[in-house]
Amino acid sequence: MRKTAISKNCVLFALFTVLAAAQPVIVKTSTLIDGKSHVLHNREIVIEGGRITSVATASHKATLDWTGYTVMPGWIDTHVHLGWYFNAQGRLETGPGRGSITTPDEALRYAGENATATLLGGFTTVQILGQPIDLELRKKIEEGAIAGPRILTAVRPISETSGTPDQIRALVRQLKIDGADVVKLFATASIRDGGKMTMTAAQIEAACGEAKAQGLRAVVHAHASDGARAAVLAGCTSIEHGTFLDDATLQLMADRGVFFDPNFLVLHNYLENKPKFLGIGNYTEEGFASMEKALPLVADVLRRARAHHVKIVLGTDAVAGSHGRNAEEFIYRVKDGGDSSKDALASGTSVAAESLGMAGQIGGIAPGMQADLVAVEGNPLEDITAVRRVVFVMKGGKVFKNERKPR
Repeated sequence: MRKTAISKNCVLFALFTVLAAAQPVIVKTSTLIDGKSHVLHNREIVIEGGRITSVATASHKATLDWTGYTVMPGWIDTHVHLGWYFNAQGRLETGPGRGSITTPDEALRYAGENATATLLGGFTTVQILGQPIDLELRKKIEEGAIAGPRILTAVRPISETSGTPDQIRALVRQLKIDGADVVKLFATASIRDGGKMTMTAAQIEAACGEAKAQGLRAVVHAHASDGARAAVLAGCTSIEHGTFLDDATLQLMADRGVFFDPNFLVLHNYLENKPKFLGIGNYTEEGFASMEKALPLVADVLRRARAHHVKIVLGTDAVAGSHGRNAEEFIYRVKDGGDSSKDALASGTSVAAESLGMAGQIGGIAPGMQADLVAVEGNPLEDITAVRRVVFVMKGGKVFKNERKPR
């Protein structure tokens, strides 16, 4: 079923690519959320050369009529792992090597299917944190061989085993040469191992400092306050997870303009797919118990982060089992984390774009921006579960999904 749906939408993509190339495209809307919490009505979006050229009161014949639906900027997920998948035996794999039973070609096929599912789920840009297969996947998507979201990647993560501070600085420089868009650090252990600080302050400072010197952002896996605080003081740009962050660390993040990415979907996905992970590495009974206990802590830290006015982005940490379901993160944040629908949607559009250094290109609907659009049945400001009902996806002016229902 999944391959059939992907194939069908890729045919639509080819047809609408021709349409987009031939003439300006006019998308008519009745309800438009522009990415910055503004709700506009009866607007037309004019698209040429893959970019938005104007947004105005609807007055022309529409190429694509999305009245009756809610149109938004394409969503952004700042933390995914497209190279993680379940193999033919229904067990976790994270790409070639490390005990994999799939070939490199098979791993790329799985990653490509994950990318397509993510795009069709409404996410037109993702940040992968990160493995070498990301580079080939990004290339295939850019060439049009695979339908997938725009990709930013860390290529390979840095951890306490990456060497001395000088070796870490050299590694950051090599990552930039290799094509990395961002540097990923593991400042603390996994939630399954207690989340304690693992990198030294000197190692963290070397990674974040060299990333800044190379013009790269530094995104830091940190559950505990000590690791997160060291990363913030070292000049990192985003803290991932943050399950055990205290108020002082959250205030420091707010004061320094550091972004925060708490994650619900990844924990729910692990628990829902437990048999496919159990017994692999630290996916133990104890590890699963720790993840279950973490869910109310994530809700609590999200509420406290909002109270401290921390800039919060939407990231899912999507692994095997959750690709294509990324929009569930919006729902968890509203229903469990107490976010308003407006704030949750902004975290996956304009705020996420700002965190990636792409605020002038994606995450909004305005002249000059990439023509990344998603339409849903219903209004997510009134019912956040509308994000599950994606009927239209455009990336860079090209349509990848068009499932308007007859009225």
